[in-house]
Amino acid sequence: MGVEIERKFLVQGEAWRALGEPVLLRQGYLSADPMRTVRVRIEGGQGVLTIKSKNVGATRGEWEYPIPLPDAAELLDRLCERPLVEKTRRRILHAGFTWEVDEFLGENAGLVVAEIELPSEDTAFELPAWVGREVTGDKRYYNSSLIRHPYSTWTHP
Repeated sequence: MGVEIERKFLVQGEAWRALGEPVLLRQGYLSADPMRTVRVRIEGGQGVLTIKSKNVGATRGEWEYPIPLPDAAELLDRLCERPLVEKTRRRILHAGFTWEVDEFLGENAGLVVAEIELPSEDTAFELPAWVGREVTGDKRYYNSSLIRHPYSTWTHP
């Protein structure tokens, strides 16, 4: 079984914009059930099918498979729940780890989240200056939740 150990944070300021090359991601869900998600993604001309189990803390099972680009496009266009999640992603190296900074588009515009994958839940790491409040475990920030409750519909202070 594949395992993903991921922590998620909100992003603050604009310094992150000068780091990493933005790549457009378009993704949708064949299943957004909290017990198991099945995601289709196109990133940089590559199609990927990902299956994830329920989170237990910052850990969950993850299985990822490349799929032909035309198949990914057809699944996104014909079978995935709406709205699709569209975002630009920057991969930024900081203190020995790769941070993935996602700037959401469309109905989730205005949301910017940074994620770090770790080898274990107790791994120590240094936060970049542009990383803000941790939202690991807050289901509102799960990509699969953003299709049912887009960021644009949230009440913001």
